[in-house]
Amino acid sequence: MRIARTMVDGGPDFIVSDDSGKWTSLTSLGLSYPDTRALIEDINNVHNRLAGTVPTLEVAQEELLNPVVRPGKILAVGLNYASHAQETGAVPPEQPLIFAKYSSSLNGPFADVVIGPRVTDQADYEAELAVIIGKPAKRVSPEDAAAHVFAYAVANDVSSRDAQKSDGQFSRSKSADTFCPIGPWLTTAEEIPDPYDLSVTSTVNGEARQTGSTADMIFNISELIFYLATTITLETGDVILTGTPPGVGLGFKPPRFLQPGDVVECGITGLGTIRNRFVVD
Repeated sequence: MRIARTMVDGGPDFIVSDDSGKWTSLTSLGLSYPDTRALIEDINNVHNRLAGTVPTLEVAQEELLNPVVRPGKILAVGLNYASHAQETGAVPPEQPLIFAKYSSSLNGPFADVVIGPRVTDQADYEAELAVIIGKPAKRVSPEDAAAHVFAYAVANDVSSRDAQKSDGQFSRSKSADTFCPIGPWLTTAEEIPDPYDLSVTSTVNGEARQTGSTADMIFNISELIFYLATTITLETGDVILTGTPPGVGLGFKPPRFLQPGDVVECGITGLGTIRNRFVVD
């Protein structure tokens, strides 16, 4: 199943799609959810409502909104691809390097990202596999960790490299408003039998920048959930950004940071593509 959001009858609404590619508004089924967590917690009811004949909706991909609404946490993993660590001159970590990306940075899959002098002069892109938690996880075993994944999505962990350097840590540099485009929809876990064989790519103005595979993760999804849940309760609807492959702007010599007007596309096999224009505030 795919879960997205778009404007329906003047307001944002969750929509779902099966293999046919046709969308159905949950409001049309008598269902309404204030956030993604509430939808996940009621997913069995959603499936039941979809079992019969349902109305369909024509939706252009560019009309899709951010499918992640009010997550409790967005946790991200730095330097989780050895080749990305190498291009930045860093030593691959011996344990996951975790930082928070604030939920106010969430952005739509086709919305503008705001940069410029008041935000950053060194904007960078990072195509990433996003994991959405489906049920609470606290001190789970590595073997049970994968059962806590509800869905996957494409994300761009937009970064301010100048703030990252000046601050010496990641939170502010990764959390500016609009710095977390995600989507274009949530693809439920059963649709992706092997999350460790997915191509992760990005382009800037049509030029290929990143080409990697989730097979190259240093710490896989189960290991990340196990590690995080040892000290942090992962809640339904939480998001984990799992790291980025090589090819980011910082890795070029000299660095190739984003400029106003640039368009970045991030894509992952089976999960779709998000596209965002970078603009000045």
